[in-house]
Amino acid sequence: MKNKPLALAWFLLIILSLIWGSSFILIKKGLLALSSGEVGALRILAASLFLLPVAIPNVKKIPRDRIKFLISVGFVGSLLPSFLFAIAQTQVPSSITGVMNAVTPIFTVLVGYLFYKQKYTSRVFLGVIIGFVGSVVLILTGADGNIKVNYYILYILLATIFYALNLNIIKFHLQDLKALTITSISLLFVGPVAAVYLFGCTPFTDHLLEGGQVFWSTGAIILLGVLGTAIALIIFNHIVRLTDPVFTSSVTYFIPIIAVLWGLFDGERLVLLHFMGMLFIVLGVFIANRR
Repeated sequence: MKNKPLALAWFLLIILSLIWGSSFILIKKGLLALSSGEVGALRILAASLFLLPVAIPNVKKIPRDRIKFLISVGFVGSLLPSFLFAIAQTQVPSSITGVMNAVTPIFTVLVGYLFYKQKYTSRVFLGVIIGFVGSVVLILTGADGNIKVNYYILYILLATIFYALNLNIIKFHLQDLKALTITSISLLFVGPVAAVYLFGCTPFTDHLLEGGQVFWSTGAIILLGVLGTAIALIIFNHIVRLTDPVFTSSVTYFIPIIAVLWGLFDGERLVLLHFMGMLFIVLGVFIANRR
């Protein structure tokens, strides 16, 4: 990358980290009064409706051979992870959920290597490994400093695999499309699915009649959908087009830092091992993306 695109990519990466790092505390607040299914569906529906005015005029301009990839992006990059993260956070603290995002680069490299014949230098693998070590330290460190294992983390791991697939699909099949186009149209395809599930398979309408905390939880998830999904995905897809999947997935190294800080603000504790883990994560990002 040239200097200007690189500087822009880093700026967008920081903004995206702040947005997505805050998404887990919003999910936590949403789950106070809504089910995991309601949270996942409402998030996607809000994002889809927000970008509907952009998607409709552009959908007819998309070549037919790209439609299948945009549908894939909608499902593996948005819909399925939204449900998986919501389910996971019913049993996993928001800070730890944010930390688990950091394994995405591992799967990104593996998907690129196995399915797209991508070649990576030893430096990239070294950086990813160091970042992963930091992530493991955070994952295994509970609020009291003791080691804790939660099988709901498997839902988060599956979500990160979907994110890795999404990164490579955008880079290798949708590179020539604008970030706003990719985001709006991919959400257009999954928005109706989320709406059918939300209003047909959950008691969301009845919950709204309860008022009180339900309104606050609903507002948190709508904000998450608009800011943390729609706007964030525009930024995310633009970074993919500017750089490469490994650089873009590095956002998941910064997300744990923001997520843990939000957790601290919300009453969760941090111990020395948390800070050690975050240090390893930042170091891994630097090594993997050093030009």
